[in-house]
Amino acid sequence: MQVTSTVKETRNFIRKWKQEGKTIGLVPTMGFLHEGHASLIRKCREENDIVVVSDFVNPTQFGPNEDLEAYPRDFARDSALCESLGTDLIFHPEPEEMYHDPHAYVSIDTLSETLCGKTRPIHFKGVCTVVSKLFHIVTPDRAYFGEKDAQQLAIIRKMTEDLNFDIQIVGCPIVREEDGLAKSSRNTYLSKEERKAALCLSRAVRAGQEAIFADCESEAVLGKMRAVIEAEPLARIDYISVVDALTMQPVEQVKDNVLVAMAVYIGKTRLIDNFSFTV
Repeated sequence: MQVTSTVKETRNFIRKWKQEGKTIGLVPTMGFLHEGHASLIRKCREENDIVVVSDFVNPTQFGPNEDLEAYPRDFARDSALCESLGTDLIFHPEPEEMYHDPHAYVSIDTLSETLCGKTRPIHFKGVCTVVSKLFHIVTPDRAYFGEKDAQQLAIIRKMTEDLNFDIQIVGCPIVREEDGLAKSSRNTYLSKEERKAALCLSRAVRAGQEAIFADCESEAVLGKMRAVIEAEPLARIDYISVVDALTMQPVEQVKDNVLVAMAVYIGKTRLIDNFSFTV
């Protein structure tokens, strides 16, 4: 397994593999890898000759007073996991390698204005910028993203289409702990008491799934989910919404493909979860 820290070195490996006619898959990550990331790497390994994992805590997607400095990092552990899964190259740059002042941004405005984009207004501009840079550096045939970050996935699909990247975007299912909590690097922030409280998110998902089969009114579904979250003293709702799965705009009636998504603070830790429903 190769480990690179510069764009030039990474491109040299990519150029060699392309000349050999090999297909390349990319798994963009911010490191501190868990089973959710591992599932993306395994899928990438199944479908490509070469697996590239980026391991980069991207500063441009963190707003003021967010957890950039505290975000967990363990590159030695990440490397060991990647190697065990058959990764061919880890791209692990420093911020100075990825960004120069001033630098360009990429933004997909409409899809970024709801859900997480409403309370984290610069987040998806940073995501689109770093992902587009990774696409240009690695030039993959396929790129793999988790469905837990459903809004991010929709935005990246739109960006890929609009900017004419010749890349297949592959979404992979949410990976959960045995008790239902969605895997997240931020789960490490939780105390023992908060970890137990965080199960209200997966309970709310189940309540929403049951409600959506019984009622096509979005507000009825949201009411059931809010009741579950509000019953947990350590939880504070950022948002719970039913939106069109393509446009990320709120809908009142469940008539087509929808995404039911939420962000909830458990103590100081912000967690997200979601489920999709197709009529």
